[in-house]
Amino acid sequence: MRVPRATYRLQFREGMNFERAAQIVPYLADLGISHLYASPIFTAAPGSTHGYDVANHQQLDPALGGVEGFARLAGALREHGLGLLLDIVPNHMAVSTTNPWWRDVLKYGRESRYAHHFDINWEAPRLLLPVLGEPYGEALAGGRLELRLDEGTGEPVFCYYDLSLPLAPYSVSLIPGKEGLSPQTLARVNADKELLHRIHEAQVWRLAYWRLAREALTYRRFFEISDLVGVRVEDAEVFADVHKLPLRLVRDGVVDGLRIDHIDGLADPKGYLAQLREASGIDHVWVEKILGPDEALRPDWPCAGTTGYEIASLITGLQVDRRHRAAMTDAWTRFTGDDPDFARQVLETKRRILTVNLAGELDALVRLAHEIAMEDIATRDFGCDALHRAIVELAGALPVYRTYIDAAGAAAEDRALLAEAASRVQQGREVEDDRVTAFILSLLLEPQTGSASRAAFVFRFQQTTGPLMAKAVEDTVFYRYNRLIALNEVGAEPDAFGLEPEAFHAAMERRAERWPRALSATATHDTKRGEDARARLAVLSEMPREWAAAVARWHDAAEALHHDLPDADAEWLFYQALAGAWPADLQIEDENDLQGLCERLVAFMIKALREAKRRTSWTDPDEPYEAAVEAYVRAVFTPRHRELLRDIRSTIAAIEPAGIVNSLAQLALKLTLPGIPDIYQGCELLDFSMVDPDNRRPVDFGLRRQLLAEARHATAAEALQRWREGLPKMWLLERLLSLRRNHPDLFDRGTYVPLEIVGDRAAHVLAYSCVLGSQGIAVIVPRLVLRHCGPENPSLIATAFTRTTLHLPTGRFRSLTGEIVGGGEVALADLWRDLPVAVLETE
Repeated sequence: MRVPRATYRLQFREGMNFERAAQIVPYLADLGISHLYASPIFTAAPGSTHGYDVANHQQLDPALGGVEGFARLAGALREHGLGLLLDIVPNHMAVSTTNPWWRDVLKYGRESRYAHHFDINWEAPRLLLPVLGEPYGEALAGGRLELRLDEGTGEPVFCYYDLSLPLAPYSVSLIPGKEGLSPQTLARVNADKELLHRIHEAQVWRLAYWRLAREALTYRRFFEISDLVGVRVEDAEVFADVHKLPLRLVRDGVVDGLRIDHIDGLADPKGYLAQLREASGIDHVWVEKILGPDEALRPDWPCAGTTGYEIASLITGLQVDRRHRAAMTDAWTRFTGDDPDFARQVLETKRRILTVNLAGELDALVRLAHEIAMEDIATRDFGCDALHRAIVELAGALPVYRTYIDAAGAAAEDRALLAEAASRVQQGREVEDDRVTAFILSLLLEPQTGSASRAAFVFRFQQTTGPLMAKAVEDTVFYRYNRLIALNEVGAEPDAFGLEPEAFHAAMERRAERWPRALSATATHDTKRGEDARARLAVLSEMPREWAAAVARWHDAAEALHHDLPDADAEWLFYQALAGAWPADLQIEDENDLQGLCERLVAFMIKALREAKRRTSWTDPDEPYEAAVEAYVRAVFTPRHRELLRDIRSTIAAIEPAGIVNSLAQLALKLTLPGIPDIYQGCELLDFSMVDPDNRRPVDFGLRRQLLAEARHATAAEALQRWREGLPKMWLLERLLSLRRNHPDLFDRGTYVPLEIVGDRAAHVLAYSCVLGSQGIAVIVPRLVLRHCGPENPSLIATAFTRTTLHLPTGRFRSLTGEIVGGGEVALADLWRDLPVAVLETE
């Protein structure tokens, strides 16, 4: 298996299929990529835009080109020397009748061969399907439920609009008529609502109003998405069925590595990874895992590391000015009146999500805990309400996504995490009887030998806290706590305002020692902002008072124009989103492109406010409020309010040069830090996208081919002059990928060593080397450079560092621009003369 050197993440669907991917393989090879990193390519639910709703694990999606199309892609990769990493989804599948396993379960229930492939509660009376847009009784009375004949099989199916469900074989006898299952017979049944209801009640499944899902669902779902059913991949037979095709692709040498989606959703992640390694024989397995504050990936997991969210968080932290935390907080809270206590917001939101959005999951935990409590006279007096409160508080206090207790018991890390959570519960006094909390803790920490109920409680608790954290923090508080949205990122902590170089170095030394082949990502299909939008927004941390004054000025101007945004939270968020999303090459005179940006911001704001769940939400949209927000956004972009927009644009222009410096520093770090850099599709050039679906828009690969050719023939200074086109980013990426290609062992096994910076601007520099024998590189990048950048010119920072020097090891080094640099004391002004970052290699 080829060791990845640099990956390129490609999102299939939405215009990208196997044929088109094959066409861009030569470009990726020319760029210096070693592996294509593909989103899920197995057959997904009809109309899927992402592929994570897999309907058939054993089939390459015909919508992408099927077997023949994939063979062409594999051939192109082989021809150009590229490997393939594959994103697989073992945790869940689509709740769709196009899923043959699910359809079989709907027809035969617990007698189905696949009854135990899914995480279904077969103790429940029936399998609840919360898919109706109205209560069942209304759908029945309104004639929207009916029997039809399936066009493919000729069998009767139970239908609701386009949904068609198979009937249990024994229930077909309820359909009267001597002439057989004719359309006339079915028409008579459909006219008889009482008979139609009896046929419905005879099924394995029960149709229900979609709102019932949160409290009565009878299968484990992905987060709170009822269209995705949990898969029992911990079962050996299920594991084999789910992995049959990807493992064959590995054995055939087509696939070099696997990316495991949502590892925290599995019952036993460590056991799963051990089983996968035994079945595949490969070490190149990465897990999608969000690490909490001070959390490290478990060292005994047999994998290559995470997919790299933590790298984006560390780099952004390095570019946020810690000195202005209080000023930024004060500006935000004065304008919005919001609560600056992040921990309190998280806890309150987790309580709400668990008791409302995940009420069914909570009730299942309470029932299990109560059954166990009733078995012992010491605990049988613990009522459901007390258990309910203890579970909510303990899950709410857990500082990470989940623990990893398995059949062997709780590791030291798990015991420490749960002890910390229990201590917080006791201090909070929401649970009146500490003995109830201690009982729940004992269920998690004491051995479960011989107790199926205890084991079930442990696994279900751990599979619930992950979705709880994700929905409460990523998908709610991240859209509320908008002090500085550069920090509201997957894998980041909005309350962690800035990071000093010493802490960054320590994190990288740990990574180099334990996970040298983990992926390094600064943008993915799930990040809330494009990597360059985040780099630009980090600059706001250096100018909190100026930013507050600008927002207040725009608020007053808009109010004078009779377009007052409905609330201050939304306004503070909107102006940051606009500052991050404004394309570098967008001129204010370009009306068509301005309206395109407007449309993107309207879509973002509605999504963000629904995710925040304060004034509107996905499940209860406030249409007048949303209309008012949309009207405000559109008003800002109308020609008659152009002076307001010019003022906004001038502020964005003031932070752009520092944002570009941050972008180039971010790229230099990602490509040279311990780990394997992952380039998200299109990010060879500037990426100012917002959260999906904005960050999944089609990529202009023709433009990228053109600029790659131009970058090869440009000097660094020439490329920097064209920063609005993104040329310096392409210039730097191409040369760093070439460096990695020329020194694979150095980047794979080199030692990370911080370098000494001396001078009046030393705090504004990060420098380190990577050394392997006589080979080595040195990386020197600036940080917090707003006050050192000239207008329209990112290169002017060099003049601010004339009295700041780097201590290089003895020897001779060559820069990316071809200059020879001697060891010893080197002025940063010289290193950054043509480009505001420097990467040197030993001669």
